[in-house]
Amino acid sequence: REVDEEEAQFADGVVTYPKGIRETIERINQADLAGFTMERKYGGINMPITIFSAAIEMISRADASLMLVFGLQGLSDTIAKFGSEEQKQKYLPKFATGEVMGSMALTEPDSGSDLQSVSMRAHQDENGTWRLNGVKRFITNGCGDISLVMARSEEGSTSGRGLSLFIYERDQDMKVRRIEHKLGITGSPTCELQFNNAKAELLGKRKLGLIKYTIYLMNGARLAVAAQSIGIAEAAYRKAYAYANDRAQFKQPVRNFAVIYEMLTEMKIAIEAARSLVYETSIIVDIKEGIEDRIESHPDRAADLKTDLKRYTRLASLFTPLAKSSAAEMANKVTYDAIQIHAGVGFTKEFDVERHYRDARITNIYEGTTQLQAVAAMGGIIAGVVSERLSDYEENYDLTKQGETFKTAQQMRSNLEMAVSFIKGKSDSTFQEYHATRLVNMTCDIIHAYLLCRDGLQSERKANMARIFINKANFRVKSTLDYILTNDHSIIDLHSQVIDD
Repeated sequence: REVDEEEAQFADGVVTYPKGIRETIERINQADLAGFTMERKYGGINMPITIFSAAIEMISRADASLMLVFGLQGLSDTIAKFGSEEQKQKYLPKFATGEVMGSMALTEPDSGSDLQSVSMRAHQDENGTWRLNGVKRFITNGCGDISLVMARSEEGSTSGRGLSLFIYERDQDMKVRRIEHKLGITGSPTCELQFNNAKAELLGKRKLGLIKYTIYLMNGARLAVAAQSIGIAEAAYRKAYAYANDRAQFKQPVRNFAVIYEMLTEMKIAIEAARSLVYETSIIVDIKEGIEDRIESHPDRAADLKTDLKRYTRLASLFTPLAKSSAAEMANKVTYDAIQIHAGVGFTKEFDVERHYRDARITNIYEGTTQLQAVAAMGGIIAGVVSERLSDYEENYDLTKQGETFKTAQQMRSNLEMAVSFIKGKSDSTFQEYHATRLVNMTCDIIHAYLLCRDGLQSERKANMARIFINKANFRVKSTLDYILTNDHSIIDLHSQVIDD
């Protein structure tokens, strides 16, 4: 709460973090946790992404703003993967000790979700040194020491293939013009930056800045936001649970009323379902990265590993937007319900749930809105990647032990496949885009159902969660299918007449 109240400050061109952020980051550095996923030879502790996701969740449970400083160390992974050995030796040890903090400078005033339209210019001077000119906006931790900056390196280009990614080490040629005054995550400075012929280094190769390097960078950030969402939701749930037990009305704790314990039950299940998907996604990414590392160290085995790499790349490309969108929407719903359970006092700043609600609101916006994640996931859903993964679960786990619960999950799967077949058969890109969010919501419900059934094999409590979740999700999936099959085009055809009047 102290971090939220103090907020990040900006005066005379200098950004100051709240005291609580500064002190906690110092303790993280002292514990040698700044290089969480970095190789040991550069000073890191070489943790897999799955453990990093767990750490992000725990940090976010304490303070969502803190995660945005801790989590951005993940951009060092991009330098580690695509940078030269000289760049790795120069920058990575500084990240590992906490000597530097980072940011990724992608967004511009006129380039938000559409990063292909980035206009910041990069040119080489007479000595061959790259120079950056332009403005970046909404840059989390933009006052950091090392930034990955996307800029247009190919003169006259207008597409994403004209963009490259650069490493910028802060100097006097970049100015923080202002920081945003935000609804939430107020301890994290969100900066507007002015680059004035700033010296930078090319990361990797020219023209791959967006289509390869930034996609990798953003997918890591999206998974981090998914883990952050779970941490925020968990904090809100714990506060709501404690309050519902302590608050007495009509001579009994309010948790005894069905309308309240239903909310608490659904909040808890939603968090654990989202957590299962986030960690499942993290494991998929770890496996993919492991295969890539093996190919790099054993090129003679590349042909044997090519099929596995292709499979896990497809899975990671699909599961990442699914995990991000579902966890973020879940966090918004859980924090909303946490305020409702607190009733009037939840609307005051004396209780933390209003802060969690404000912090959660950004999660389905930054690193790609929920709607953008839906569009990103559509290709994999229609291509059958989800169906393939669900079949893997059925083959590798005896889910039939869940009895009628799993039979219902299988019916949900059949309904999803029917919806996919119908939409795919239309060959109408507008119709597909119109139903993208619905199809993604169906998909997430079904993956959650399968994962809860799987987890229920190890825990009776999880099995009970699966039963409750699937009984309700089944109706959501069925009603969504029914609507899709109506082939309704009324909004597509008539929206202009409604919203432009």
